[in-house]
Amino acid sequence: MTPTRAEQRAVAWIAGIAHFFSHLFEPIFYVVALVLPTVFDVSYEAALTLIIVGKLLYGLAAPAAGWLGDRWSATGMMAVFFLGLGASGLWAGMSGSATEMMLALAALGLFGSIYHPVGIAWLVRSATSRGKALGFNGIFGGLGPAVAGVTAGGLVEWFGWRAAFIVPSLVVLALGVVFVVLMMRGVVRETRHDATPQPEPDRRDTVRAYTILALCMVCGGLIYQSTQSTLPKVFEEGLGGLLGDGGTLGVGTAVMIVYGVAGFMQLVCGHLADRFPLKYVYVGMYLLQIPMLAMILGLTGAPLLLAAVLAVTLNIGALPAENSLLAKYTPARWRATAYGLKFVLAFGVAGLGVQLAAWIRGTTGDFFWLYALLAGAALFVAVMGIRLPGDRPVPEPAPAPVQAAE
Repeated sequence: MTPTRAEQRAVAWIAGIAHFFSHLFEPIFYVVALVLPTVFDVSYEAALTLIIVGKLLYGLAAPAAGWLGDRWSATGMMAVFFLGLGASGLWAGMSGSATEMMLALAALGLFGSIYHPVGIAWLVRSATSRGKALGFNGIFGGLGPAVAGVTAGGLVEWFGWRAAFIVPSLVVLALGVVFVVLMMRGVVRETRHDATPQPEPDRRDTVRAYTILALCMVCGGLIYQSTQSTLPKVFEEGLGGLLGDGGTLGVGTAVMIVYGVAGFMQLVCGHLADRFPLKYVYVGMYLLQIPMLAMILGLTGAPLLLAAVLAVTLNIGALPAENSLLAKYTPARWRATAYGLKFVLAFGVAGLGVQLAAWIRGTTGDFFWLYALLAGAALFVAVMGIRLPGDRPVPEPAPAPVQAAE
């Protein structure tokens, strides 16, 4: 059954809220990591690596989550997402050692892996304008890190680091209960068919698109993961007194500005994906990232903040086009599984960027070579993206034969 307008709006808002929380806890950890060296008696670099297992699970568990969403229930998996994420966040806030924190972050990664393959496929099936729907959804994905930064910074300064995990976890658990009630009352239903059917893609184009997109997703994910994990430290060292005394609240405010602006720009990027050829929107976003990434570590104060805003905006601004490209070449019945495989690359393999960042800083004392590598990765995506298949014209249906007059 094709979803009604009201059902499409409900899916858009629920998927958006879930997207918000799927990106909330990781940036909370990066702010909390600034104080963990004194809490657990470890170095900053060691504290940063506590999230690596969780980041790997965030990507590696995504195909299984997507397969369950395709074969069992998308809405059922979303309920598991809300309840599991909230419980894992509470565990992180109650951790008594670095090892326990690592295990709790692993659980957050496991349950967090559900959203992207299941939630995005659910949204795409329900949407009539995919680019616009994905852009609206992307706003929430950007707001997650934005709100996480300033909220975590404030909670750490005023109530201690545990509150930074516990408070949002209670909210997620409450939302999970509400979602289950909506399912039981039939307000939220399964959708198995696209609201806007599309023609079957050419098989050769599909193989070519999948190969190129796989390489691009690794590089794009590496850029996203590396910037998200290192910007708090870059801001702590480079903003000076721009947003306060350089404490966690000032750093959190800077993170909020970066991801808040980037999130709202997703709607613009979604409209571009609906109006222009997808591959050119995709390539353009990565071409413009190159100078921004290259300049970040050469700037301080307000110019540093501006460069970070533009770099992150362009990075996540490519996602509506990327997700639309993947949907274009994937049948609806396998779309959650395909998105799951995407996020193995974007969040699993590319999640090693956190370990790379820690290693580069530990070896060189700063992030200069990391950002040089990220600029090179953006250039690689732009070059490969040009090779994506172009849009083929949809054949006109044959006119009905005119019957001769009797």
